[in-house]
Amino acid sequence: MSPEAENLSAILARIEAARKQALAPAPSTMLVAVTKTHGPERIRPLLEAGHRVFGENRVQEALGKWPALKAEFPGIELHLIGPLQTNKVKEAVGLFDAIQTLDRPRLADALAKEIVGSGRAPTLLIQVNTGEEPQKAGVAPREAPVLIAQARDLGLPVKGLMCIPPADAVAAPHFALLARIASANDLPLLSMGMSADFEIAVRFGATHVRVGSALFGARGQ
Repeated sequence: MSPEAENLSAILARIEAARKQALAPAPSTMLVAVTKTHGPERIRPLLEAGHRVFGENRVQEALGKWPALKAEFPGIELHLIGPLQTNKVKEAVGLFDAIQTLDRPRLADALAKEIVGSGRAPTLLIQVNTGEEPQKAGVAPREAPVLIAQARDLGLPVKGLMCIPPADAVAAPHFALLARIASANDLPLLSMGMSADFEIAVRFGATHVRVGSALFGARGQ
């Protein structure tokens, strides 16, 4: 078994253990294997082990490796988990099965036009900047309900929320806040938790956790 496949097995076991310890886990928790900066040779062992849900940060990088992998391995579900520029919307809608980073009305408008024009509708999550960090993408928590309503008025398939807590903060309050906003707006999906804190996120009801370095090692390894 490859190191990547061994890590995959260990992380799936940790997710399941966290679900058993949670008071009210989500109906299911999906591992999004984050493959940014990793080429097909690192991704292939996970695909051969049966994993099918992956996340990428950049549209251009994803275009360079995922069309061929999708053709070779049926059933891949590809998530965009990095910021999306409006000039990349056409390519993103064409490639990704889920876009987790809707965070502003202008992007909602562009997505709505492309979805109508292409007939392809990725699942959408709204990114919430729970720490209100100026350098980070995402809508402020107090403004999230307005953006959710705007997206729904456009007919967008918004299904949930995503967050990235501040790096130096305790993650649990941020996950709890995201869960409250999702519940108040009848959104079933919660993408929260990364390599360092995904088990905490599971306990707060994460439906998706985004794990990269725990699968592949530090970037560049």
